[in-house]
Parts: sequence; C-alpha cells; structure tokens
Amino acid sequence: MPPKTPRVRNKKARRNYHVLETVEAGLVLEGSEVKALREGKGNIDEAFARLRGGEVYLFNMHIGPYAQAHQFGHDTRRTRKLLLKRRQISRFLGRAVEKGYTLVPLTVYFKRGWAKVELAVVRGKREFDKREDLKKRDHQRDIARELARRSRGR
Repeated sequence: MPPKTPRVRNKKARRNYHVLETVEAGLVLEGSEVKALREGKGNIDEAFARLRGGEVYLFNMHIGPYAQAHQFGHDTRRTRKLLLKRRQISRFLGRAVEKGYTLVPLTVYFKRGWAKVELAVVRGKREFDKREDLKKRDHQRDIARELARRSRGR
C-alpha cells in the first residue's frame, strides 16, 4: 500500500479543536480540480462539512485554478460532495449533529490515485485549553533537551 502523502493540511485544526474521531472519505472532484490539487493548490483552513439530504458535503474548500484548464476550469470555492457509506454517515455523523461539535477536514491526499479527505468530529478548544497545550509542549521539549544534553555528556 503506497504511503498517504498529504497534499493539503489543515494546520490550525489540531490547535483550535479537540479531535474526537476521524474517518476517511472520498472526494468528488472535476478534472481540473484534481490537477490543481496534485500541484498543491488547495486550502482547507476554513473548510467544514455538513450533512444535507442524507449526504455529506464539504464547504469553503479552496482549490486554486489550474493554468492549462483555461475556460474549462472550475469554481474555486464550490461545494464538494464527500463519498461515505450510509453506515459511516449514521455512526460518524450522529455525534457531529450534537451541540458544540462540528466536522472539519484535517488533510486532503491521494491514495491509489483517488482524492481522499480525512474528516474529523471536533469540539472547539477554549483559551485555557490552548494555553495548557502550549505548556505541555514546552515541558516535553525541555525534557527532550535535557535528555539529549545528558546523553552527549557521557
């Protein structure tokens, strides 16, 4: 199985949200969108997913224009359908419709030639949660630094 190489990553998601559960979904794209994504011209920082009519759609994902598409290009911010099985939708999205939870894409990548989205059910972090995460990260960095210093000193 080839490695999943992220083409587009939502760097703010793990900082601003508690990730509770993730699922991999297929992404319905036009030809010029696939070419543009392969060039890395995507942005999912402000993207989110919603359930509409029993299907899941991705909103606010930006895919830049593909230069060779000319007039046959795509709309850069159109709503894109996500491919999930009904069982996944009912199990996964049952939690997402609760108050305070939302669906956020974490990464967009290609797997065996198909565009995939790693979608997560998340709950927003409060300011003190973010500060606590920063403290933990700084503490872990200090520990790693001290261990490295001690191992060099032998």
